[in-house]
Amino acid sequence: SAYRLCIMRKLPSVLARTLTSGTSASPGFPDMSEVRSRLRDIVGASTNWRDHVQAMQERKALHTLLAKRQEDLPPRRMKDSYLEVILPLGSQPEIREKYLNVHNSVRAGSIFDLFAVLICYTHTKQEMQQRSPLSIVTALVDKINLCQKIIHPDCDIKFTGNVSWVGKTSMEVKMHMLQLHDGNYNPVLDATFVMVARDPENKRPAFVNPLIPESPEEEEIFKQGELNKLKRIEFSTASLLKMAPTAEERNIVHDIFLNTLDTRQEGEGTVSFRSRKLPPNSVWMEDAKLKGLEICHPEERNIFNRIFGGFLMRKAYELGWATACSYGSSRPFIVSVDDIMFQKPVEVGSLLLLSGQVCYTEKNYIQVRVHSEVYNANTREHHTTNTFHFTFISENEVPQVVPKTYG
Repeated sequence: SAYRLCIMRKLPSVLARTLTSGTSASPGFPDMSEVRSRLRDIVGASTNWRDHVQAMQERKALHTLLAKRQEDLPPRRMKDSYLEVILPLGSQPEIREKYLNVHNSVRAGSIFDLFAVLICYTHTKQEMQQRSPLSIVTALVDKINLCQKIIHPDCDIKFTGNVSWVGKTSMEVKMHMLQLHDGNYNPVLDATFVMVARDPENKRPAFVNPLIPESPEEEEIFKQGELNKLKRIEFSTASLLKMAPTAEERNIVHDIFLNTLDTRQEGEGTVSFRSRKLPPNSVWMEDAKLKGLEICHPEERNIFNRIFGGFLMRKAYELGWATACSYGSSRPFIVSVDDIMFQKPVEVGSLLLLSGQVCYTEKNYIQVRVHSEVYNANTREHHTTNTFHFTFISENEVPQVVPKTYG
């Protein structure tokens, strides 16, 4: 695939890493393992799976460090949480092959999820506290937009980001991926994550430091974060699980049904709901699926001993890409990733079931929905964890996908 819009749990130790803060110079991190170690130090997480229960027990004592009110926490500026990362593909050619695909472009394992967590801990850092009482987890990937199809394999990549909006217990983080070309860093990818703060045991919401915009530009960014929150609330109330389809939606669905109704049978009385015909150059939606299964091992756990969100995103993206590739019979490029809601944490040892479905097509564009659920073999229960929406563009025009049922 052209990209791996995944959040890698770790990067090779040869990866040079530099972090800078707007207030004071942050210590440099030569690789992702040191960033992960820094997060473990902040949280007090275990380095070995066998010690994870004891480590989580020790975190309970941090409850006393939680703020009783948001007003008790010092406000922060956007530049206080600013960090940046360099992936030196240009200056360290020996690491390039680790990121190449068969088309000689980069399948960049972006580090956005882990990066977002570190940015949030930078925003909420208290100088007198060695360990943070907060458990910061990803609630939502609001948007990932790509600015170019190809990532060059011989040019440095830079990741930047900062907290852009703060509620009572949640933070929006804006992050950017840029690549060095002709002496300038050009935009490649933009991402917006919503992170939530929880208590040390990750059971209840916890307050975070307020954010103060310092310029008209920052005020506009903050205002957009507030609008994004309102849109998410509005979108959740419009779910089909809570509200009936609108009149416009019902008409669209019924028009699709009527246009695929097989009326060639003699007599009006012989036509039924099951008498359907596939239009030319079309594919039934039920024939545009792929499925996958992953066993969630301790290797993929995050610092809170749940399965790392980036692992879930990577596996979903890879299945989505394969679904689009199979459907279009040519190489697809990712255009956008939208609305990844982390509904339920995934426990170590779970079976992760993934289902990819082409749900809409238009000319060269393919919309793929990937449903992710966990299966507990002991209780035989299924729970949805995420629903991913990927927009791809194919090299060639693709057939029209057509639903066969109202569902």
